[in-house]
Amino acid sequence: MVNKTIIISNLKILHIIPTLRKGGAERLVLDIVKQLTTLNGVDVRLVIFRNEIKFNTIQINSLISIIPSKVELSVKRKWEINVKELQLFIDSYKPDVIHTHLFEAELVSRFCIYPEARWFSHLHDNMIQLNNFGIKSLLNKSAITNYYEKKVLFNQYKKNGGTHFMAISKHTEKYTKSIQSNYAVTLLPNAIDVKRFQKPTDFQKRTSHMSPKHQISTSSLKPQASDSVTTLNLINIGSFTENKNQQFLIDVLLKLNDLRINVKFYFLGEGELLEKVEKKAIQSGVQDQCHFLGNVENVEEYLWKSDVYVHAAKSEALGLTLIEAMASGLPVVTLDGGGNRDLMINGKTGYLIERQDPELFANRILEVYKNKEMGDFNAEYAKKFDIESYCDKLLTFYNHSHRA
Repeated sequence: MVNKTIIISNLKILHIIPTLRKGGAERLVLDIVKQLTTLNGVDVRLVIFRNEIKFNTIQINSLISIIPSKVELSVKRKWEINVKELQLFIDSYKPDVIHTHLFEAELVSRFCIYPEARWFSHLHDNMIQLNNFGIKSLLNKSAITNYYEKKVLFNQYKKNGGTHFMAISKHTEKYTKSIQSNYAVTLLPNAIDVKRFQKPTDFQKRTSHMSPKHQISTSSLKPQASDSVTTLNLINIGSFTENKNQQFLIDVLLKLNDLRINVKFYFLGEGELLEKVEKKAIQSGVQDQCHFLGNVENVEEYLWKSDVYVHAAKSEALGLTLIEAMASGLPVVTLDGGGNRDLMINGKTGYLIERQDPELFANRILEVYKNKEMGDFNAEYAKKFDIESYCDKLLTFYNHSHRA
């Protein structure tokens, strides 16, 4: 926790992210802004480039500005740069800190010139645009483009007095240090509003209004060998992309069925591969066990109704949904995505699985199922990642950047 005797006097903080579409980076930014508004002496604003808001932002609508901004670089063509309105906003607001999120915001914002602020670059993943250039890059058009943009971006950093990289995991910290040595890199794991995900004692009464198709069942789907028939409710949250790998989870479900385990699987999220995963469920004959609910606002209620959180991302910078599941009192079974190693303690929080093995994954799920001790441990463990203490740490950095 930050030393509360530190006096923060009119610290002006600007966060910039391209949109507020559903995603971990966007959720974190909103939680940061909401928390900062509760602190005395802090003035915070949030800029997005497009009117894409998929979260409930009513609490901070007055702090959000939609400023159309764009930078397109080209080796052969004239650059397209539209940051005039953003520059005017920055000049008018006069921030002490400018904190950017995701590569688009990183590139666009640095074409504004405002060296009076201290700039922070938040790395929510291992930005491929910052990769080092190698021999193999000569054969890859995207790699060449990325390297060109990186050179331009680092030149813009100089114009604004540099930057300070914020890495969300040891995996990302190591990567960032490997691709540059000019600027400081600070490890600051992501955070959530832990209180939001703590299961209330009156949960059953509070969720009686949920529509039947969204109810998570505790009744059986098919006969079992045992006399006592219960349902194992599994849940996964994330965009349907190749990296998030939900198709693998259908294979895990099939293995559980082979073991005559009564399972329901709840998928929260949308994305380009949703139909493909739904089709696989139908082809595998498990469509009645799979519930694709799309993006929902009350994610925590679905976690509270579940037994195990499962995650199959091939690459994961950290994993906000894992922290949310832990705060909800769920054990976690996840593939090793790199950054999520920082969260998982095998046998304590659940299991981190190194290879994509459906049978091993299914057996680990059964091992943690109904493990109350593990759930209780996770609920306590998740408090380490609370947004309040996270913002205290941010302010420690921000205070150093405050300029009269």
